[in-house]
Amino acid sequence: MSGLMAAMTSASDKRKALRAGLASGRIQRLPGAFNPLVAKLVQELGFEGVYVSGAVVSAELALPDIGLTTLSEVTERGRQIARVTDLPTLIDADTGFGEPMNAARTITLLEEAGLAGCHIEDQVNPKRCGHLDGKAVVPVEEMVRRIRAAVSARRDPDFVICARTDARGIEGLDAAIDRATAYADAGADLIFTEALADAGEFAKFRAAVEIPLLANMTEFGKSELLSARALENLGYNAVIYPVTTLRLAMFAVAAGLREIADTGTQSGLLDRMQHRARLYDLLGYERYSEFDSGIFDFTVSE
Repeated sequence: MSGLMAAMTSASDKRKALRAGLASGRIQRLPGAFNPLVAKLVQELGFEGVYVSGAVVSAELALPDIGLTTLSEVTERGRQIARVTDLPTLIDADTGFGEPMNAARTITLLEEAGLAGCHIEDQVNPKRCGHLDGKAVVPVEEMVRRIRAAVSARRDPDFVICARTDARGIEGLDAAIDRATAYADAGADLIFTEALADAGEFAKFRAAVEIPLLANMTEFGKSELLSARALENLGYNAVIYPVTTLRLAMFAVAAGLREIADTGTQSGLLDRMQHRARLYDLLGYERYSEFDSGIFDFTVSE
């Protein structure tokens, strides 16, 4: 009963798949999964990867995204999500959770947890959500040390280390480009530039940076929402939709709870719910049943 409680694809193969995808010329679409069950759905619907957002890990704990979550909390969530999918999982590692030495330990733990890659950002510790104002970035040299520490800690050369810069909203586009170039020189495999305004800025960034680029298509932020095809045509290699699934779920949950509060029953909500049969199908109940009978299907004679 292979692949029953965890995906069959090895962490090594998932990392190779992410690298191959980034080099393929086709954009890699990574929706955020707020739990392992969502990751199974992401795979079923044919996406190329799964993303684990630090903002979502915080929000699930009813905390703001201001650097309150710990390395162990984020790693464990990443492990739970990466375990159930054959897709590569990219995780948000904030600032690396401290000094360059902490960034090195972060890579060690995320690798052991089966993640395919992570991104580390150049914000001051503790960080702010990337689409908030009032952010501050560390000097370029300090971020370069973070990246070098992360790269030196990597044991699987296919583990993808992505450098995120938040400099666009603070120092301007040209400074963000300069930072991206320095981060690539320091050994980053992928660059994530946060909060670009529009297609023109995405294009300018692509023209100036040689290594693969990741776009963040988060809702209600500072970036124009561009389609995956438009981003691919601009030369972007990956796109994340970090909070989308959580926002959809929370909107639906709020509407449902409101109806129960108002009417005293959920009977009017059934057509807006995932059916039990669909949930069982997604979880593979039938395969568990086969597994059980295969092991326990015997009798003992007196």
